Amino acid sequence: MPFTPTEAAAHVRSVGLDPDRMPRHIAVIMDGNGRWAVERGDPRFTGHVRGTQIVRDIVDECCHLGLGQLTLYCFSVENWKRPAAEVAMLMGLLKEYLLAERDRILRENIRFTVIGRREGISDDVQAEMDTNIRLSRDNTGLTLCLAINYGSRTEIVDAMRSVARQVQAGTLAADTIDEATVSNALYTAGMPDPDLLIRTAGEMRVSNYLLWQISYAELWVTQKCWPDFDAATLHEALKDFANRERRFGGLQPVKGAV
Repeated sequence: MPFTPTEAAAHVRSVGLDPDRMPRHIAVIMDGNGRWAVERGDPRFTGHVRGTQIVRDIVDECCHLGLGQLTLYCFSVENWKRPAAEVAMLMGLLKEYLLAERDRILRENIRFTVIGRREGISDDVQAEMDTNIRLSRDNTGLTLCLAINYGSRTEIVDAMRSVARQVQAGTLAADTIDEATVSNALYTAGMPDPDLLIRTAGEMRVSNYLLWQISYAELWVTQKCWPDFDAATLHEALKDFANRERRFGGLQPVKGAV
């Protein structure tokens, strides 16, 4: 059953965190699945299978912590360049996850959504995505957002095309275009920007992920590959986040912002 706000706050305190200094939205670059497997002498796909289990564990913990949104970078537009067999395996794992987690999503009051282009994703996978979105539409707990066939530059291109069509149609004046116009044209329209971006496997780059949205996000990188990520590592990231002073370009920390 979903945690109540009181239960979530109690859980936050029990792991040494402050309920008043928690992010609303965490974005994660789940890197290192294949590397983790190869280092153990196993086929790369075993790392992806293990990574799927970690997703389940972290989603559960985010629900227990009472977080607002978790956005996971699952498959980038660049990932189509991987060997066809690996791409097929990843899409198969995605379909299995969507089916296997449906009951949990509904039971835990999770609102499921997806960002990214639909082109290239098979009809059967899209159907499972859409079913989870539809069934969880009215849920009020954690928003679980999967970035699938996603690239931030692609997202911005699509947003600009949408804005240009509005200008061409005469429904939007070019001189009135502002940051809100762009934000509302992105795949993430209506979502809060991430407060914290976590990257695994030690890579110090953002890999074309939510470039507009993470303008003021706090970055946290761990050397652990995603299959070794766990609730304790998440808590470590959250404790570090709580100690940051977020100025948003100003000289003083913004009151009430962590």
